[in-house]
Amino acid sequence: MAVDYADGRDSTTLLISMLMKVSVFFMLAVLVFSLLFSSCDRPKDGTWIQLFNGKDLTGWTPKIVGYEAGDNFANTFRVEDGMIKVRYDGYDSLRDRFGHLFYEDELSNYKLRVEYRIVGEQCPGAPGWAYKNSGIMLHGQSPESMSLNQDFPTSIEVQLLGSDSLVQRTNMNVCTPGTNVMINGELILDHCINSSSAFFYGEDWVTAEVEVRGNEVIYHILNGDTVMQYQKPQLDERDATYAKLIEINGGDKMLSKGTISLQSEGHPIDFRKVELKILE
Repeated sequence: MAVDYADGRDSTTLLISMLMKVSVFFMLAVLVFSLLFSSCDRPKDGTWIQLFNGKDLTGWTPKIVGYEAGDNFANTFRVEDGMIKVRYDGYDSLRDRFGHLFYEDELSNYKLRVEYRIVGEQCPGAPGWAYKNSGIMLHGQSPESMSLNQDFPTSIEVQLLGSDSLVQRTNMNVCTPGTNVMINGELILDHCINSSSAFFYGEDWVTAEVEVRGNEVIYHILNGDTVMQYQKPQLDERDATYAKLIEINGGDKMLSKGTISLQSEGHPIDFRKVELKILE
């Protein structure tokens, strides 16, 4: 039996109204929780994303001089002990077979951070300048666009360098295979420019980070300290790859995006972390 209330509603009407309010509240709660959990599943701008899964080279493509893209000659790039390792036990001599391991996506505005160590002995036949020498390539061409015997991708190279009693040099210098950069408004045509870092001895782990802002500016950060910056990365008109790559780049010689790759230059190196933060 329905009961009449002072405001004119009966008990049945009041019950229906209450149930509708509870139902609306429940649906809103479900919607909010769904949005929260779904957003947690997606990588966001400003969060670090692991580019290396610690198990295999999924998402990465090797390109070694004299071999097609995807051919990992002599298992040069391998995963052992949860690390990307560059090794030469399958080489009798390096014979200028430099290699690069390319990540699958092109990138423009980002931070890239690696933890690395240079270890062991240099591969027989490797050039003297490649002793305790490796690198990270930025704003690079794709591995598929490289010629079969091309030694380095046209790119900006962040050098990873070690020192010992035989050689001392700063770390995270910049080199420019097929490219140029500007520093303090001046176009720099030198192939390599030294950073302001200290020397790094031994086989300790080192944290190397780069901040890349498209075509505006690139910073090198070594164990938390900024040791180099430069602007306006661009294709070099003097290089043999210029005509091909400026066409691929839509007629613009300025580089605002490109591949990243880890280098094989003749000295063993380990990477235990490779992570990316997308910037707006």
